[in-house]
Amino acid sequence: MKFLDQAKVFLKSGDGGPGAVAFRREKYIEFGGPDGGDGGRGGDVVIEAADGLNTLIDYRYKQHFKAQRGHHGMGSNRNGARGEDVVLRVPVGTQILDEDQETVLCDLTEAGQRRVFLRGGDGGHGNAHFKTPTNRAPRKFHPGWPGQEQWVWLRLKLIADAGLLGLPNAGKSTFLAATTAAKPKIADYPFTTLAPNLGVVRAGDEEFVIADIPGLIEGAHEGHGLGDRFLGHVERSRILLHLIDGTADDVVASYRTIRNELEAYGGNLADKLEVIGLNKADALLDEEIEEKKAALEEASGAEVMVLSGATGQGVKQVLFRLLTVIKESKEEEPEVIHAPATRSIPRPPVGQKLPDDGEMQWDDEAGEWVGGEEAGFEEDDLEEGDLEEGAELEGEGDEALDGEEPEGEEDGSDDDTDGTSRHGA
Repeated sequence: MKFLDQAKVFLKSGDGGPGAVAFRREKYIEFGGPDGGDGGRGGDVVIEAADGLNTLIDYRYKQHFKAQRGHHGMGSNRNGARGEDVVLRVPVGTQILDEDQETVLCDLTEAGQRRVFLRGGDGGHGNAHFKTPTNRAPRKFHPGWPGQEQWVWLRLKLIADAGLLGLPNAGKSTFLAATTAAKPKIADYPFTTLAPNLGVVRAGDEEFVIADIPGLIEGAHEGHGLGDRFLGHVERSRILLHLIDGTADDVVASYRTIRNELEAYGGNLADKLEVIGLNKADALLDEEIEEKKAALEEASGAEVMVLSGATGQGVKQVLFRLLTVIKESKEEEPEVIHAPATRSIPRPPVGQKLPDDGEMQWDDEAGEWVGGEEAGFEEDDLEEGDLEEGAELEGEGDEALDGEEPEGEEDGSDDDTDGTSRHGA
């Protein structure tokens, strides 16, 4: 099943049914008169968080959802039937945003949670409702009240206790596979994860959930690569595990690149507690490890943990560090963290690029780029390892990865005594 974490849909509740104009005229019946019944109420639009779902792919090809209209009233004082509701089943952690993508209308964080999002219109009165001692034969009725309609964005933000961050090929998927039962794709050649992965980590007798998102590149907050599209999946995390490729020439630049993107993205990500891990220690000499660890600690102001997801070196220490912080955070705030609204930057589909002049604009209604000619995909536009062979990502706002080398600027940080760092203004 393909992963899709955002979709734009049109919702409309049912209109109320019209009332009836009817009169009782039967031979040998002494009392006649108006007996038109009321119309039925329109169906509601209900949104339900369903356990077992982890994608919004059901809303990729169907974007319009309308509840049933209420049935009309009938004679003999018979009221119309109520219209059937339309129920949208979404994954746990889905936010319903207004069309501007800046207002959170509903946030579903528990399995089985149901919200009546749009209420159906009330049914109209029949002529029996309008009879009075002075108006014995009214022919008045009401056509029923209209339902509500609205365009909304569905955006999935996975619920995890810890989030994995890092540049592409920093070893995040290897770490996830080594510590959980998740099976992300891992190979002996460089490529980038294209969809988030969740895994349950067991540390001692306790468990917590960790999320692995696609690697970030410089300029992700401006729409480069896939990273900012998926950063929303770690907004609910209580702590971030920032993995840095120890085989990189400049580990400090790698660290600062990610920190700059977190601050530019917003969503309180830059303020979260962070554990920094120097990964791939099995491929480094002891002298290189000490040198790069010291450089990272000086740049970040926090303890740097050395590990190797491939061999398991230092992995347990990292897991227990994460578990300690998660338990303390849950004691202070036991409820699920409600992530703020973050506006998504639309992107062309995978394999297409926008012209540099920026003449093209995204049409939300049509779900495509308009106003210019789309540039074709060129093999030279991607560097080796940017996309795995045969990989495909479905949905609005997808983009081919940018293969630029990460560069970053200095970013300040505060010290923390437990080895984690908390950043931000």
